[in-house]
Amino acid sequence: MQKNKQIQNLLELNVSIIFISTSGALGKYIELPVPVTICSRALIGGFLIFLFCKWKKFDFNIHTGDKKTIWLCGLLLGLHWITYFYALKLSNVAIGMISIFTFPVITALLEPIILKTKFQWIHLALGALVIVGILFLVPKFDFRDDYLIAVILGIVSALFYSLRNIMTKSQVNKYNGSILMFYQLLAISVFLSPSYFFFESFNFSSFIFELILLAVLATAIGQTLFLYSFKNFTVTSASIISSLQPVYGIIIGMVFLKEYPVSGTIVGGLLILLSVVLESIITYKRSLLNNKKIATG
Repeated sequence: MQKNKQIQNLLELNVSIIFISTSGALGKYIELPVPVTICSRALIGGFLIFLFCKWKKFDFNIHTGDKKTIWLCGLLLGLHWITYFYALKLSNVAIGMISIFTFPVITALLEPIILKTKFQWIHLALGALVIVGILFLVPKFDFRDDYLIAVILGIVSALFYSLRNIMTKSQVNKYNGSILMFYQLLAISVFLSPSYFFFESFNFSSFIFELILLAVLATAIGQTLFLYSFKNFTVTSASIISSLQPVYGIIIGMVFLKEYPVSGTIVGGLLILLSVVLESIITYKRSLLNNKKIATG
């Protein structure tokens, strides 16, 4: 029974990663100012999650002491999306998605410090394996052009994402994941709403369908499921397992944008997949061991 539950948790996490992976191709395809795209994504996604929470009759009450943390998490998520989408605009889906996947290593280093948890050296080793995979995935590029800026933005985006995930981890046992996601999207909407007035001309109506897809798949469904996964995995474990995201994203980019990876991408993808498989096995065995200790204790 426990084995089936663990497999279900891994499947749910992977479904969330596939949905989130659509953001790469959609972010590259939507030709709107990045802050406008992110604000629209937050508004539409937040409205859908609000309706879902109302339907499920979830409690929207947040303790006063947690409000600043939740809003800060929303700000960090918004900054993550903005820097990530600018990286996509300056390069391609592969570079944009790959560069932000320094975040498992950043998370592995920051989580024990911020949450006062035990440092797991295996996470650092697996994170290093992900980095090696990323080095293979990144095509050869000229540091004099926009690709260098794209990679830097991707790493900055990874830092924002790591901090947001770690801070949200402390809230998932107090509040429903959908409620947390709603308030984070509300924060993004408030912070970025002035962007509609800062940019003089953009054809919003031409990309309304793509914005809805981005809001529904990558935001309302994908991000919420990913938050739920924090109840079953550490932030570091979820981060390393989610390293499949660039693999999924590159495949989506191949299908819809005709962006085909070079041979190094295949090698890098295999290394990332290896790290994901190893992390899944380690997480599964650790879960069984902890349950066994509880049962015999």
